Amino acid sequence: MTAMTPDDVTRLFTRSDGSFLCARWGRPIAPVVFGVEDAALSTIKGAIEAVAQLAGIEMAETDPELGANLMAFFFRDWAELLSVPDLDRLVPGLADLVARLEAEGANQYRIFRFDGAGAIRACFVFLRMDAAMSAQPAETLALGQAAMAALLWSDTAFCEASPLALLPDGRPVLRPEIALILRAAYDPVLPAAAADPSHALRLFARAAAG
Repeated sequence: MTAMTPDDVTRLFTRSDGSFLCARWGRPIAPVVFGVEDAALSTIKGAIEAVAQLAGIEMAETDPELGANLMAFFFRDWAELLSVPDLDRLVPGLADLVARLEAEGANQYRIFRFDGAGAIRACFVFLRMDAAMSAQPAETLALGQAAMAALLWSDTAFCEASPLALLPDGRPVLRPEIALILRAAYDPVLPAAAADPSHALRLFARAAAG
């Protein structure tokens, strides 16, 4: 595995409050994307499918409980979320969240929902297309967001380094070590969710074995 230690793996799932938590999807992903044109839509869904195939996550047209369980919203201003029908029912405290993200100048935010076993049952991805976001090629933006929605990573996991690398021809790919960790997390032998840092050692061992 490329220049990654067990401590590096632990940090990928250790949150800013010091707690450790790794969770994977416990059901097929049924995505829906709002706020983009058709050309970008196919790029985004293609990236989700590519990451799902890598990890071994099933895809579905619909989720029997929610209809769609991976919802991605693209917009120019956080306040736009307040006018999305019924979103405040899916995201309690939406108005307070929007106010906080506006004050922070954030350009992205993810909310995960979990089932009784702690596995991911839904993910809401919010992307404010500011100058930095808009400057990214669609393929890069889509693949990065798909990777970050595929697991419950730490909130600081990719603050200093993107989960992506660029091939010589400029095409984005997952960094090899991130791809290995992602695939390892979906090993059916491992639990769908783990709050014990020793889980990182199991991920490291599987990733190192390729």
